[in-house]
Amino acid sequence: MGSFFRSEEMCLVQLFFQTESAHYCINELGDLGLVQFKDLNPGTVAFQKRFVNEVKKCEEMERILRFLEKEILKTNITISESCENVKAPCPRDVLELGATFQKLEQELKEINSNHEALKQNFTEMMEMKYLLQMTEDFFEENELPNILRERNILLDRDYPIQRGPLRLGFVAGVIKQERFPAFEKVLWRMFHGNFVLRHAEIQAPSEDFVGEELVKKDIFIVFLQGEQFKGKTRKICEGFQASLYPCPDTVHARMEMRTSVDLRIEDLQTVLRQTDEYRESILTSTAASLHEWNTKVKKMKAIYYTLNLCNLDITQKLIIAEIWCPASDLTKVNAALIKGCEQSGSSLCPVLNRLETQQIPPTFNRTNSFTSGFQNIIDAYGVGNYQEMNPAPYTIITFPFLFAVMFGDCGHGLIMTLFATWMVIQEEQFKKFKNEISDILFNGRYIILLMGIFSIYTGFIYNDCFSKAFNIFGSSWRVKPMFHPNGPWSNQTLHGSGILQLDPVTPGVFSGSPYPFGIDPIWNIASNKLTFLNSYKMKMSVILGVIHMLFGVSLSLMNYTYFKNTRNILLQFIPEVVFMLSLFGYLIFLIIFKWCSVLEPETAPSILLLFINMVLFTYSDSSDNMLYNGQRGVQTFLVITALLMVPWMLLIKPLLLYREQKIIKQQVVYYTENFGIQKVSLNKMSLCSNSVYSNSQPEQEDDEMNAFCKTNNHEEEKVSMGDVIVYQATHTIEYCLGCISNTASYLRLWALSLAHAELSEVLWKMVLQVGLTIGSRLGCLVVAAIFAVFAVLTVAVLLVMEGLSAFLHALRLHWVEFQNKFYKGSGYKFAPFSFGHLLGTND
Repeated sequence: MGSFFRSEEMCLVQLFFQTESAHYCINELGDLGLVQFKDLNPGTVAFQKRFVNEVKKCEEMERILRFLEKEILKTNITISESCENVKAPCPRDVLELGATFQKLEQELKEINSNHEALKQNFTEMMEMKYLLQMTEDFFEENELPNILRERNILLDRDYPIQRGPLRLGFVAGVIKQERFPAFEKVLWRMFHGNFVLRHAEIQAPSEDFVGEELVKKDIFIVFLQGEQFKGKTRKICEGFQASLYPCPDTVHARMEMRTSVDLRIEDLQTVLRQTDEYRESILTSTAASLHEWNTKVKKMKAIYYTLNLCNLDITQKLIIAEIWCPASDLTKVNAALIKGCEQSGSSLCPVLNRLETQQIPPTFNRTNSFTSGFQNIIDAYGVGNYQEMNPAPYTIITFPFLFAVMFGDCGHGLIMTLFATWMVIQEEQFKKFKNEISDILFNGRYIILLMGIFSIYTGFIYNDCFSKAFNIFGSSWRVKPMFHPNGPWSNQTLHGSGILQLDPVTPGVFSGSPYPFGIDPIWNIASNKLTFLNSYKMKMSVILGVIHMLFGVSLSLMNYTYFKNTRNILLQFIPEVVFMLSLFGYLIFLIIFKWCSVLEPETAPSILLLFINMVLFTYSDSSDNMLYNGQRGVQTFLVITALLMVPWMLLIKPLLLYREQKIIKQQVVYYTENFGIQKVSLNKMSLCSNSVYSNSQPEQEDDEMNAFCKTNNHEEEKVSMGDVIVYQATHTIEYCLGCISNTASYLRLWALSLAHAELSEVLWKMVLQVGLTIGSRLGCLVVAAIFAVFAVLTVAVLLVMEGLSAFLHALRLHWVEFQNKFYKGSGYKFAPFSFGHLLGTND
């Protein structure tokens, strides 16, 4: 848990292992999940890397598995998920696995192709069956000549009436119902009405294989004379994508065709059923192994991708890798490598060589399911610098507490706590959901739980539960002593006055001891309740804000102490603390002092005016505006002290840096003249020891020279004094002005707390209280309906909207007002090679 307060110590390790054992070793490191591989080939193009062909094979296998999964889901077969730890296959099994996938894909594609052809053939046979069935009435004896003769007589009165039977041709087929009106119009315009068209709807819908949906179709038959007209009709049918089927002229031939079509339909149904059963059996067996295959392929791809980050020696038999890993886990890494070596059967164990480096290591904070949500809040602002103080442990307490200050209500906090507890209990069920909103809620379940618990706590302090107060300990105020003979009230006073004021001076009215915990419940019925809560919550917000900021400044001391930066302690931390305590620490003192003092309401000074006059050095001659004796001198001293801290932060540090640069320049001249070093950069020299070399110690010159030459091997950017002055001026101005703006920013605690309480009271008075006053016979039903509306508005407005608003404001207070006092957040996160992260099995 120590690494949670400060990121773990990381080390850069060089690995040497044989090519034969590399696959097994990296597999074990992936299972361990504690190492981050460095890319030793940053300038190499992807297709030039050694294992690019293996990665492409894995991608091809992933494509096949996606195809198989799509086919399985299309058939509504459940894919079983194996809970066992699936090992990555060895290199010799990769080819066999790929051949299995290709065989399955080819077989399924062939089955699908045959199945589609059979379904198309089956649809055609069914359409032909319906066509033969529905056109039977069109071929009644002597009907066609009479119809055509009547049609021609109507069209042309001079048409010669033939006495013998007509030899007519016909075209029969099936067309989509939506295209039939246009088809009929084209025929009419083409043949000028010299045709007979009959059509009927197919009652059973046919399958459209292009869109894989059911469509309505019509059977049609066109009677006309002449082969030329029949040819034109066929072309029109082709244009409308109508299916044409042969239809015999005689009844006997049609009966024989119907019998043949029925037999073919039965055969096709049998073949289709057997095809479906065979396809389902293949997909069922595939579904049982699909999860395992997916895991194996993902692990293989990750291993080969990691191998591409490594280098090969000249002999092509040794793989060299560089990894970042926690120093405390080096033994685990070594044990995993030995285990992988044993699995490969290699006789040479991998070699670990810890490297000394000037590179900045990644930041690694160990977390669990409880702390990961708070760590994600910090990382969203910025990943901390290496071994910088981690704000997450303190955020576990301060974040839900500041949220609860704005959201304080026992009832609302209880609902939130129960919801978060339910999510914690149903943890395994939530893991199965793949919804983005459910993932956000699930990952923040412990944050919501603590926010609910702290809201209950602050609700007891505010004595507020759905805008109603508790009277657990009994109020410290009494009304009875205000009546005669002890007090001035009488029954006439009670009935004649709209507002009555309790006088604490009257004996027995105020017990002298405050309410044991929280706000006295009598304030819930007081007319000046809002004025009292405004003053109370505003001052409380200032106190909490200044304490929170001072805590952030104190954490910067831990950073300076850990990194042994004494200069920043003296020139940055001390003036920052003195500046804030002199002004805003004194403001807290005034608030608490006024709370603890017994003052007359008419003569009690305003703390806001006192603070403004203190900063502006404006004091009146009267001493009635002071809280204590000698206040003017104390305030003058504090303001002057705060003002002196500004040049302390602004000037001393740049002047010291300038002095050091001057000494280093003199050292460069000294070594150039005495040791013959001609090219020494000033910035490299600044990396030497802080001690100044002395001519009176010649016995140490050789050691100092060696240290100096060793230091020259490192490259650092040259520091400009102008940049230092600008940076220090920016930091000083930002801190001094930030103390004022950040303190004012904490007043959002007061504003949101007041808004939440008022919204809760509005909902009670304007919704639920109205329902409770109904006295009719249907009052129960009305109360139930109004309570449902009250519950919906409470959840939607007060819990969701107000809760989200308070969450965002608490987030801002931590990111801006708190963390900018000590947290830089400019590091980069430790990204270990982990199969657990890859497969999404880690918490």
